[in-house]
Amino acid sequence: MTNLLAFINDKRVRDWFYQIAVVLLLVVLTVFFVRNASENMLKAGIASGFGFLWRTSGIEVPFVLTGYTQADNILALFWVGVANTMLVTVIAIVLATLLGFVVGIARLSSIWLVSTLAGAYIEFVRNIPLLFFVLFWYFGVIAALPSPRQSLSVFGVAFLNNRGLTIPLPDGLENLRLAGGIILACILAYAVFAVWARKRQERTGRHAPTLRVGLLLLLALPLLALAWAVLATRWDVPALRGFNYRGGFVVIPEFVALLAALVTYTAGFIAEIVRGGIQSVSHGQTEAGAALGLRSGQVLRLVTIPQAMRVMIPPLTNQYLNVLKNSSFGAAIAYPDVVSLFMGSALNNTGQAIEIIAMTLAVYLVIGLAVSALMNWYNARIALVTR
Repeated sequence: MTNLLAFINDKRVRDWFYQIAVVLLLVVLTVFFVRNASENMLKAGIASGFGFLWRTSGIEVPFVLTGYTQADNILALFWVGVANTMLVTVIAIVLATLLGFVVGIARLSSIWLVSTLAGAYIEFVRNIPLLFFVLFWYFGVIAALPSPRQSLSVFGVAFLNNRGLTIPLPDGLENLRLAGGIILACILAYAVFAVWARKRQERTGRHAPTLRVGLLLLLALPLLALAWAVLATRWDVPALRGFNYRGGFVVIPEFVALLAALVTYTAGFIAEIVRGGIQSVSHGQTEAGAALGLRSGQVLRLVTIPQAMRVMIPPLTNQYLNVLKNSSFGAAIAYPDVVSLFMGSALNNTGQAIEIIAMTLAVYLVIGLAVSALMNWYNARIALVTR
């Protein structure tokens, strides 16, 4: 009896018992709701299952990255929405991070005008709904652009108007793929060199020319590779025919408006994260860097930012997840993302509400978990190691 009581009172046993009980309760609730929904759909004469994914879509999409056509099935339409969602999310995260760092550092500038303008931008963005930004960029900026006949020309090869940005399209990708391989090789070479330089500095105290090597491997060679690929590739240059441009690739105004809204909105929140992270670093660290003869820019780049990143990564992860979720606001301006195409057009055509909503939720869940895992891995890599 005593052994039984000791086993029951063991903290690890209780923890496992409560966790198993919660999991079983969730399984029972899930089975109950699924069976209840299936019975109600059967009584209403609504078909269930995922067989509808192989029906012909018949839905026209104005912005396609996957080669989809109206003759393809609904599953192909689903992947078009996922690709468009991923495209605007990844680009928005990169651009919002860059803009946020610039504004956040400017907020701490000793120049009153720069600091005031950065502060005003942050306060404005943080107190305005995102939907306002989406509608502002779409109706207030993109719609105000000239018609195709009066397009704004970019070096005579790209044309911006109220129907989007028309850019040249390569006839073949062989040279561009080769240039991409060269750029990737340069990035890997610089990463290996940076690790070697850091270990040598820790071992001998000698500095390696990382800046000059970085300029060569990350700037000069990639630019040369891109220039060669552009010159060696034949391009389908758009030309005005009738009332619009033909040829090339059209970046639709909905994409531009949604991207601009996500970048300008999220950058305001990232700027505050950057400001807080920089201010969390002890003044003794910056003073030590100055005492070593480092200039203010070097102190910021080599001393302050690396230490501030440990504070910034968790809230930055939250903002990156917000960009993913906020991309669904594109449905307000008919951007063909997974919400607009799948939960909108496909749901109206098929009526398979439960399956379509479940698949859409799964997309956001999987991408969100992947972003969290990547950021948690990076956070663990830069975490301060203590005894």
